[in-house]
Amino acid sequence: MWNAVETIDYHTGGEPFRIVAEPPVPIPGSTVAERRANAIGDTPLDLLRRVLCFEPRGHADMYGGFITPPDDDGAHFGVLFWHKDGFSTACGHGTIALGAWAIESGLVPADSSGVTDVVIDVPSGRVTARVHTGADGRIQQVDFVNVPSRLVAEDLDVVTHRGPTTVDLAWGGALYACLDASTVGLTVTPENLTELIAVGREVKAALANDPRIEHPTDPRLSGVYGTIIYDNLGALPGGERHQRNVTIFADGQVDRSPCGSGTAARVAALHATGQLAEDQVLVHDSIVDSRFRARIVERTTEFGLPAVVPLVSGNAYRVGRCIFEVDPRDPMTPGFVLR
Repeated sequence: MWNAVETIDYHTGGEPFRIVAEPPVPIPGSTVAERRANAIGDTPLDLLRRVLCFEPRGHADMYGGFITPPDDDGAHFGVLFWHKDGFSTACGHGTIALGAWAIESGLVPADSSGVTDVVIDVPSGRVTARVHTGADGRIQQVDFVNVPSRLVAEDLDVVTHRGPTTVDLAWGGALYACLDASTVGLTVTPENLTELIAVGREVKAALANDPRIEHPTDPRLSGVYGTIIYDNLGALPGGERHQRNVTIFADGQVDRSPCGSGTAARVAALHATGQLAEDQVLVHDSIVDSRFRARIVERTTEFGLPAVVPLVSGNAYRVGRCIFEVDPRDPMTPGFVLR
């Protein structure tokens, strides 16, 4: 159906985000959630995902998004997030990148006040990228205002090859299992990455049949998306809470950023357990030392349970524009994943 596709590539905190502004294949559905459900499986859109994500055009940790129409006139556009294993329900680092792209491309005009809300429909709901620009028009910061986030469950027992431990479940647009690295004898450093990936995959597999991973109303949002393995680094001089994490998501994929939706989930979990005050900032570092700052902007309820609306601050930078081609003679289409 096509042999070339144009992308604009960004990174947020070191994590790639490949934007396809005009996907060359149909994306059926009346909402973003429906479009995601219809894209899963043997579909033209999934083929396009694999072409852009798999080697030789991508890699095992590539991430991106297909721009779609919004659910209604209340948002500027929609997006289907994708990675090597399929389509995700949420993506905070991608939302930050999309906010930067929307302003830099002129899709959404920058407000003269210096703060512009870019409203985006994602499979888990409606989110906002709040873009801060300076007098020179350059982007200074992008805030990701997430869907309501909450602690789902505490102290679930799991067994890993490094011994038994406990995890908390938290929702931030996707469901995460949160694990203190010290309980399995690890720290979040690049030298430990192989072990961190193994533990993250084991935790996700151990919870695969747990009833608490089921979404209360929408089965399309069920399941543990990733494992957040974190170091507690204490308090900073200003009273901010400091943690470092690596998020192992999908099937062993590593988030280079502090993970936007995962950071939102951590804010919800820490607040619910009394470890983060409503006016306190979480300084959240990644395994490559990039940083998000996060806080609560609203207390709310979801499904009759306490929840918060987190705001996660970071920035994204354009790294390239590409036109990827597919030679019909190429026997390696759509590609491969070596890891």
